This record gives sequence, C-alpha cells and structure tokens, in this order.
Amino acid sequence: MQVSGKIVVVTGGANGIGRALCEAFRGAGAAKVVVADRDITGARTVAASLDGAAFKCDVAQEKDVLHVIDETERLFGPIALFCSNAGIGAGFDPLSVNVGGTSDEPFVRSFAIHVMAHVYAARHLVPRFKARGGGYFLNTISAAGLLSQVGSPAYSTTKHAAVGFAENLAISHRDDGIKVSILCPQGVDTDMLRSIPKGPQSGDGDLSPAQVAKDALEGIERETFLILPHPQVLGYMRKKTENYDRWIAGMAKIQAKLREEFGK
Repeated sequence: MQVSGKIVVVTGGANGIGRALCEAFRGAGAAKVVVADRDITGARTVAASLDGAAFKCDVAQEKDVLHVIDETERLFGPIALFCSNAGIGAGFDPLSVNVGGTSDEPFVRSFAIHVMAHVYAARHLVPRFKARGGGYFLNTISAAGLLSQVGSPAYSTTKHAAVGFAENLAISHRDDGIKVSILCPQGVDTDMLRSIPKGPQSGDGDLSPAQVAKDALEGIERETFLILPHPQVLGYMRKKTENYDRWIAGMAKIQAKLREEFGK
C-alpha cells in the first residue's frame, strides 16, 4: 500500500517510534496524520509540525480508541492505515525470584495496552474496512513477541499474544482486502529502552526511531506481514525453532548473567 493521499492514525505518536512513524508517513505524502496519545501536549506538538491532528487517547480504554476512529473519519475521511503503536515497558525485574510475581498489575496493564488495544482497533475498523473493500493495520509489537524478553514475563507474554492476534487478524480477513503488518524491532533508542534494565535487546544494533519508521514504511509498501528492522532476529527465530531446548538453555544463561550483574 502507498500511504500517499491516505488518512493515517498512529497511537503512541507523541514520541519514540510513534513520532517517527508520523513523520515518515507525512513525508511519504499522507493526506492527514492523526497523532493519538495519552500525552496530548506532545501529540499536539507532533501534529502541529506535520499539519496533522491530535487526540488524547488511552489505548487501554475501548471508548478512547473508538473516539479517535469516529472523530478522524468524521473530520477527515476514511482511515486507510491504523498504526496500533502504543506500548509500555512494565514488569522488568532481572532479580525476580518468581516469574508469577506478587501482583496481577504488570500483566493486566500490559495485556490491556499490548493486546486489547489491537483488539479494539480491529473491533471498530474491520467492519468499516470490509464495507470499503479493504484497509491496513500496522501493529507495533517487538522482537520479544517472536523470541522472549529476559527480565519481564509480562512484556514477553503480552507481546507473544499480540503476535497471535495479528496472525489471526491477517488470516481471518485476508479475503476482505484487509492487510496486516507487525513491526518487531529489538533495541530502539527511545525513552522506553532507556527506562528498562539493559538486557539482550540492548547493544545488539540499537536503531534510531527514524530508521525503524523507514523500515516500517517500506514493509507497508511491500505489504509484508513481518517487518524486522533488525535482520538478525530472523536468524534468532530460526535457531529457536531448530532446537528449542538449546535455545531455552542459552536464554537461561543470559538470565543468569543478568542476575549476577544486577545483584552486585
């Protein structure tokens, strides 16, 4: 799909990968880029720089996602590309003695943002896309959804779930003309990466948000389901499936090393 002349929505668009996506889509000729974020001040700043529009949105709330969809289409026209990009780094604790944790909160909050936000977007856009003969979802996930995330079972688990939902979305609505891409980078130089403990995602070719957005745009233009800004992730995936037990053992070694470093 070419974004030129299209209406595009980006959640979590006030900073990081989201802001870079907004800039990339505007640069590619999008007719209107809608920036949705809990940080409405940041969203407005980004939108103003792109002649776009901004909405306050907590993607964990279905009513907020629906409001963005309804108002965008009322004011600007049919959404062609919806980028469900918002995410959080939650539940990171390399020294945790039990992955089950002591509270539901990291899992509940992560599931709401990393999974249900995608569900809400599909719930309200799929009928519109079907009626119009097609549409496009870009879901920002993570390489953690394909591999794992040492130090945060909540992040890893919900990112895996996000991949599963996107696969089902693509399979179930392919014949409706609906396209799906998942964006799965490793380390990206954002506030989120800097806020969490260093792990295997750090120092393995950290990319700028602009580079990730460029790769995302190219993937959308090719209508590629799996977009991997870090090409080495494909090799890691192959090693994982070729010998799962060996992969688990290797990840356990990384976990042990992290515990040793953070325990000092």
